[in-house]
Amino acid sequence: MKRASRIVFSVFTAIALLYLIYFMPLPLYIFKPGTADVIQPMVQVEQAASEEEKGQFMLTTVAVSDATVYGYLMSFISPYQELRLKEDLLRKGESESEYTQRQAVVMMTSQADAIQAVYNKLNIPYRISHDGVVVEHIYPDYPAHEILRAGDYIVKVDDKLITTADELRASLANKKAGDTAAISYKRGNVIRTGNIALAVLPSEDATAPAGAHRQRAGLGIVPAEVHSVKAEDESKQVSIKAGNIGGPSAGLMFALEIYNRFVPEDITKGYKIAGTGEIDPEGNVGVIGGIQHKVVAADRAGADIFFSPKDYRTPDGRTIPNYTDAKKRAEEIGTDMTVVPVGTLDEALQYLAGLPVKPSS
Repeated sequence: MKRASRIVFSVFTAIALLYLIYFMPLPLYIFKPGTADVIQPMVQVEQAASEEEKGQFMLTTVAVSDATVYGYLMSFISPYQELRLKEDLLRKGESESEYTQRQAVVMMTSQADAIQAVYNKLNIPYRISHDGVVVEHIYPDYPAHEILRAGDYIVKVDDKLITTADELRASLANKKAGDTAAISYKRGNVIRTGNIALAVLPSEDATAPAGAHRQRAGLGIVPAEVHSVKAEDESKQVSIKAGNIGGPSAGLMFALEIYNRFVPEDITKGYKIAGTGEIDPEGNVGVIGGIQHKVVAADRAGADIFFSPKDYRTPDGRTIPNYTDAKKRAEEIGTDMTVVPVGTLDEALQYLAGLPVKPSS
């Protein structure tokens, strides 16, 4: 009996150790090089003027995974891996699913901004369509937490249609804590309605208007507006389907691909062009995170050129490096890829305009 007990104890101890080492998540993420994805299949334009692309524009990603004890130890011997605390990425009280939803929203915004930047550059008339308000986060101690989820679209409050965050605030402005509101929300393709009690909003609530000092009642959610860009000429309408890729950093590369569809020449000139960077509707390129991992992903995909945002100098004198980090990692891996710093869409286009056509191999 003692022998059998020792065997059982040993087996369960081994199973527990295996779980602790290989499966139990730590409060850390592991960041490492992701993929370099060709953008051309993601962008649809009905009327495109350019000749067939001979090269490629590629967006780059960072692979993020939960750290286990095994992954934590391996990160010290595996090249180009980075450990980061989860709390450094998640907002206060934000769950990982809510973080994923926030990244999906900023990706949609990035796509709209890229389209708008190109329309502005090429003087293509357009209008902004307000497509709704999506829930990014629900405070856990509010009644709404029992009904709403991150990713739900707020359709109506009582009988009022909601398409903007301002409309959502206005619909609740005359209510007080303890009142209920009939909230119609869309989850997937289904619209549901729930009566949700309101509560006093925290002072740091993101929905509170600037300068507001009095306590306000609300749902206790962080809403985000979703909008799209509609060309007045439907034949010039652009749509983007990027799958499950999240975050704002593909804006510049989307803009270059879209621009290439509308101009008669192929601006890739036969090169494989990777890169990263946020973009705003005016075509300014902003800094992003994880650029050192994206350089490795681009090199592994055989990119000839990598566009990097320029280092950014903050108003208080700090420097947020992007090009510096990208150039350093490129030197570390000994790539032949050219790393090009850009601050605007125009700078990227000017660089490409000065390139000779890539010789055929």
